Amino acid sequence: MVQRETWATRAGFILAAVGSAVGLGNIWRFPYQVGEQGGAAFLFIYLLLIVMIGFPVILVEFVVGRNTERNPVGALKRLGSGAWTKIGWVFVTAGFVILSYYSVVAGWTLRYVLLGLQGQYTADGAPAQFGEVATGLDAVLLHAIFMAAVIAIVALGIERGIELSVKVMVPAIIAISIGLAVYAFTLEGAGDAYAYYLSPELSTITSQWTTILPAAAAQAFFTLSLGMGVMITYASYLGEDRNLAEDAGIIAGLDTFIAFLAGLIAFPILFAAGIEPGASGPALIFVSLAAAFAELPLGGILGAIFFGTVAIAALSSAISIMEVVVSYMIDERGVGRVPATVALGVAMFVVGVPAALDLIFIDLYDGFANSILLMLGGLLLSIFVGWIIPDLAIEEVSKGIKDVGSLGVAWLWFIRIPVVLALIVLVALNAWDYFGFLTGGFADWLNANL
Repeated sequence: MVQRETWATRAGFILAAVGSAVGLGNIWRFPYQVGEQGGAAFLFIYLLLIVMIGFPVILVEFVVGRNTERNPVGALKRLGSGAWTKIGWVFVTAGFVILSYYSVVAGWTLRYVLLGLQGQYTADGAPAQFGEVATGLDAVLLHAIFMAAVIAIVALGIERGIELSVKVMVPAIIAISIGLAVYAFTLEGAGDAYAYYLSPELSTITSQWTTILPAAAAQAFFTLSLGMGVMITYASYLGEDRNLAEDAGIIAGLDTFIAFLAGLIAFPILFAAGIEPGASGPALIFVSLAAAFAELPLGGILGAIFFGTVAIAALSSAISIMEVVVSYMIDERGVGRVPATVALGVAMFVVGVPAALDLIFIDLYDGFANSILLMLGGLLLSIFVGWIIPDLAIEEVSKGIKDVGSLGVAWLWFIRIPVVLALIVLVALNAWDYFGFLTGGFADWLNANL
């Protein structure tokens, strides 16, 4: 067996986990989800789900990872029997699919950094400019460049690659995001933007909850890197003296703070330029924000800084997703880190090529992995931990806590009933939405192109 690595420091683990959570989910996906789903109403439900579901499920993944010191597939093989041993494949599959298209979107950010430095953002031509960047051979090349960077970092290992890089990237993301949020505060129209973003209307929540709730849940899982095996894998490199609940709280808190900052940056800029927040969907930061930067003084430089931050955040997340599938090859197949990383990186690149050639495949991949697999993995693992290995789970979550009291039991019962029931409903709602996409938009695309 290949010698297994560990984190050199607690800070390295925290920053790596935060770096995984703080990625495109925060700065690309979060603002357009807020814009599409009713502004502050979405934010309110999202924050509620982070506390009520996100935090408990992080602990579920931490418990499994640290106890087994294995990747998701190996962890469930050690702890489970029968069909339960197969749950890990849901996580590995989700990570593989997500990174294949995630790299494509991350590649766009690299192009938008260059466009900003060259002063080439355009207000009227923003949609056409995005179309040129998002698809075609240029998009494939950018996809390849970004994936190569991910491969290079992960191939170096836990300490020399992932831990060293996130110690630079995560503080940079936080510092630049705070600076951009302060700048956005000074823009004309910021007050209206904050009202839209921070003042939820009860009528919106009650009338649109069936669409807001599953979207907010999917966003919470995506942004916390849940259901894709990252937290299981990262916790597998932890020592038994770590307080898992404390670390989970820090990770969830920092991730949510940066997602919140993304809204404080995006919406004042959009309102200052008179752009409707929900108009662009997934292309929001690349169309609407780029158009807004074109209208601002020094907009090219500001845009380059913003998209540079997005690129760094994307890289910090991508290396964590790659580590999930690489750790499977190392733990279960005995493959060396470098050949495993290169082979898997190339495979992900190939799977992602269709998404670089046509945007419909990003919707296809994202809907399947983010809306279905992530929460399905979270649901199955919560049932397994809560009902199949409860004693082991309480023992593991209690390690490193001086005055544990009834914390472990309370967490276990919260996972067993409220979290499991909520995830059953959310998986069903998201599956129904995805079925609608397959029979609607994707079916229309197939008819037009085949």
